Amino acid sequence: MEIRGFLLFWSILAAVVAALSLGPSFAHVLESAPRLTKWSPSLWRETTVFNAQFQLFAVIGAPLDVAAIGCPGLLAWMLRNDRPAFWYALAAAVLYAVSLAMWFALVKPTNDILATWVPGPIPENFEAIRLRWETGHMIVAGFKAVGFVSLVAALLWIRRG
Repeated sequence: MEIRGFLLFWSILAAVVAALSLGPSFAHVLESAPRLTKWSPSLWRETTVFNAQFQLFAVIGAPLDVAAIGCPGLLAWMLRNDRPAFWYALAAAVLYAVSLAMWFALVKPTNDILATWVPGPIPENFEAIRLRWETGHMIVAGFKAVGFVSLVAALLWIRRG
């Protein structure tokens, strides 16, 4: 495969992987308003903690999140002599990495607490845990959204020919 074809392949792959990583995070944002304002604590706990509703977010989403760092990172390396496309692709990789770091800093500790919950009375720290879980996902989605925009900018700046 010639270099331009290889660059096209990695550009498309990076865009698809980044979009697929952003999608579930954006879904969390879209559902957060009713989950924070309308859902009862028991409904929130039942849907979030029990019955494996978010299991595929981990099984499929985690590898996508890692690939959403690696694909733009490799694309940036391929564009190292093509400024400003390089900087935008590098920024995309960094922003997706920051989003993953934010997930580990904000959401994972909350998930660890949620994993200890059992059916029965609502825990006393419910409101704080729910708020941290929901806002953590919003912050992750924000970094991914800016990273995706940066990746699109990189693709638009690639020199043609």
